[in-house]
Amino acid sequence: MDRIYFDNAATTALDKEVLDAMIPYLTTHYGNPSSIYSYGRESRLAVENARKSVAKILNANPGEIFFTSGGTESNNMAICSAIRDLNCKHIISSSIEHHAVLHTVENQACNNDITLSFVQLTREGHIDLEDLESQLAAQEERCLVTLMHANNEIGNILDIEAVGELCKEYNAIFHSDCVQTVGHYPFDLRNTPVHFISGSGHKFHGPKGCGIIYVNENVKVKPFILGGGQERNMRAGTENLYGIIGFAKALEMATENHDDESLYILSLKKYMIQQLEEKIPGVTFNGDVLGKCLYTVTNISVPKTEKSEMVLFNLDINHICASGGSACTSGANQGSHVIRFINNNSNQVAIRFSFSKYNTKDEIDIVVGKLSEMI
Repeated sequence: MDRIYFDNAATTALDKEVLDAMIPYLTTHYGNPSSIYSYGRESRLAVENARKSVAKILNANPGEIFFTSGGTESNNMAICSAIRDLNCKHIISSSIEHHAVLHTVENQACNNDITLSFVQLTREGHIDLEDLESQLAAQEERCLVTLMHANNEIGNILDIEAVGELCKEYNAIFHSDCVQTVGHYPFDLRNTPVHFISGSGHKFHGPKGCGIIYVNENVKVKPFILGGGQERNMRAGTENLYGIIGFAKALEMATENHDDESLYILSLKKYMIQQLEEKIPGVTFNGDVLGKCLYTVTNISVPKTEKSEMVLFNLDINHICASGGSACTSGANQGSHVIRFINNNSNQVAIRFSFSKYNTKDEIDIVVGKLSEMI
């Protein structure tokens, strides 16, 4: 049996056209972008063309785009820079952020003269905007608000414009972890009130190990990694040349094909929900599954039994890839902190299915059939 891959929120398959765009920079055009001779200048031109392409797609200034190793580094840079350079003394976040944000804000609160609070959540797992405004209004110190655009486990989408307007009203710095939405959602950063966003190439059929941070041109921060003048003195270290090329190519393809691919993937999600409701007794859905939710993610809960407790293991035996939470914490065996906060029912087992353009309805039929046998 061929492997069925329904864990695209963890990572996606590298698109062949992306690989083809990267290969020349692994072989022929291998010059260091910081070198002054022609090989180096060719690489520098490729990096800057990639930056311009990414900026154009996100409707940002090329000078606002910095290439990083991925979402985790970008999140760390945004949060730490806001504390160090922008006089933020209080952080407002949520309990269901990715650990790249949660662990970073907790670390800042432990090791600096920084306070931290979490915004309340609605029953469906959305950010309570009234509570966010109350917290902003109550703070005398400047705040950093860090809230993810789309949750990586349940898919709930934040009203990024509404949060940005609140931050503008209360002179707060706003960072949004957009790792699940860059490449899946149209951005207009010139007209979005946000100071930092993070993105990662491997979430939209690009390479692992390359991401971006957008830093609004009105924000002045110091370098995050020291030791060289790369990325306009903001991030030392030899550029991940082929990763940057791959990131830009993948984003170009995702944008060009967005309308057709998003409709197709949403149809898969709706079909799976329908099949699960018909064939799995007691199934429920975590988050705002068909409301303000990313089209790539469905998170379900099934009644806990001796069989269902081993469901992820048994799916794996049957060559089906799904997850119980974030891939970054799957080895910790602690369950999902997101599901604990929005659906703390010890009699249920959560499973995340996340889709891509490469999935099919036939695969969904196989997975639902296997689930039915297991549960």
